[in-house]
Amino acid sequence: MDAAAAMLAESSVTEISLRELSRRVGLAKSNVLRYFESREAVFLELLDSAAREWLAVLAERLSVPGKGDPGERVAAVMAETLAERPLLCELISVTAGVLERNISMDVARRFKLSTSEAHGILAGLVRAQVPGLSEEGAYQFAAVTLIVVAGLWPFAHPTEQVLAAIEELELDLPHLEFGAMLRDTLANQLAGMLARTSDLVRD
Repeated sequence: MDAAAAMLAESSVTEISLRELSRRVGLAKSNVLRYFESREAVFLELLDSAAREWLAVLAERLSVPGKGDPGERVAAVMAETLAERPLLCELISVTAGVLERNISMDVARRFKLSTSEAHGILAGLVRAQVPGLSEEGAYQFAAVTLIVVAGLWPFAHPTEQVLAAIEELELDLPHLEFGAMLRDTLANQLAGMLARTSDLVRD
């Protein structure tokens, strides 16, 4: 797992093969296959571990009393702690399009059960800070968070080729700052969900 994390810091998931990963840890590919059926299974395991670590840190940071709007504070802490974890964000960004494509039913089942549990933990942490959010709304917000991270991360971290093309063409494109945009997007999402809940209660 450490080798996989180190390789991911050097290359994208799509550029890392199970053979290269096996070579990095000094094992034959056949030996690695005794524990992981594919490259995707390795990175899904790494994703699960990184997500659990993030949730633990998030719980700790949110437990510290803060001032201001609860929704904005939650969004700020979530964005800050996610931005501190590029490996986690990178893995989230390729989960649906890459990592879930070459796995068996057993791996898919284990990963989805773990993901569901993690969603529940995240929803509980958010709802504890923003009690006006319904249980269903908290779960929806947890799902939206992953979707936003998955979409925003690659756009905020373009490849060297894309950066070179922008510079060559002298394009004046806005720079996307991942942490700030994630914070604002999550804050807006929470505010909108709370406003909608309030409107439904009044109706």
